[in-house]
Amino acid sequence: MKNKLPGIVICIIIAAIATFLGGLEVGGFSLEVIGAPVFAILIGMLITLFNKNLAPSDTMKDGIKFTSKKILQWAVIILGFSLNLGTIVSVGSKSLPVIVSTIATSLIVAYIMMNVLKMDSKVSTLIGVGSSICGGSAIAATAPVIDADDKEIAQSISVIFLFNVLAALIFPTLGHAIGLGSEGFAIFAGTAVNDTSSVTAAASTAESIYGVEGILSAAVTVKLTRTLAIIPITLVLAIMQARKAKKGAEEGNNFSFKKVFPFFIIYFIIASVITTIVGIMPSSGFTAFYMDTFVHWMKWLAKFFIAMAMCAIGLNTNIVELVRKGGKPIIMGFTCWVSITVVSILVQIATGIFYTSI
Repeated sequence: MKNKLPGIVICIIIAAIATFLGGLEVGGFSLEVIGAPVFAILIGMLITLFNKNLAPSDTMKDGIKFTSKKILQWAVIILGFSLNLGTIVSVGSKSLPVIVSTIATSLIVAYIMMNVLKMDSKVSTLIGVGSSICGGSAIAATAPVIDADDKEIAQSISVIFLFNVLAALIFPTLGHAIGLGSEGFAIFAGTAVNDTSSVTAAASTAESIYGVEGILSAAVTVKLTRTLAIIPITLVLAIMQARKAKKGAEEGNNFSFKKVFPFFIIYFIIASVITTIVGIMPSSGFTAFYMDTFVHWMKWLAKFFIAMAMCAIGLNTNIVELVRKGGKPIIMGFTCWVSITVVSILVQIATGIFYTSI
């Protein structure tokens, strides 16, 4: 741990700066739309690009590698404490047809575009999962499962970030213009916007445009319901990776199920189950503390850990190479984004949700 400490400390410092920047508001525009993880990965890449003296030294590399791998997994586990499965399922069940349709659409489109554009399978998987589920958090959960490297994660996060910002800026006005009801917009924002921070920004703006309250809480609930898809998707990917590794073992390579299976996803599920159990317990001082204080700080810590991991990834990423090779991922991200948007609206029309109001 002593060898890892310098690298971990630099990631903590940059994550703290990124968290501060992510909480600012400039000219009425909240930088929360961009978010601490994006600021962290950008700062990391810029340090490596412009100042070789600040680039990762040999003494920092162990800690940076540890942060980009292990801290990222810890972030996902801690994120589980923010999920009350019972509440999410009961409140978000109405939006389930839209959620299932948009997730399936994104994954199918990503697979098709991967073959059309002849893209790397890991980047394609990360963009497809990030677009369909919950942006950076889904990428954070999926990357260790498929053994994606730092460059692949950085590329995927960058694409998701681009369309997060566009959605937060465009969707509130678009939804109102096409006649979406206030509840319809909440489901639209919760299913067609990638990241939770951008869902929050879009729904908050929509409340002002529509002149009603409740869009924000409904949109976030739909988004959290959508987040549950992390569990089956990562487990399926884990099984696929295990089979691939086992096949390699049959061809002469060593195989260890313990090494290839992402047990942190099991811990993520356990954390969410604990919160669910506490949520149905009789009201007491403990349940109030757990649900209000403990869960709040677990959410914050998960975001901070993700920012640390993104910083570590940024420090190991060449931003020039990232931009040079970014054309195909952006096309894939755009195609997934547009497809999800269209499907979300069409399914709402088909199920009669489109014009409903809160």
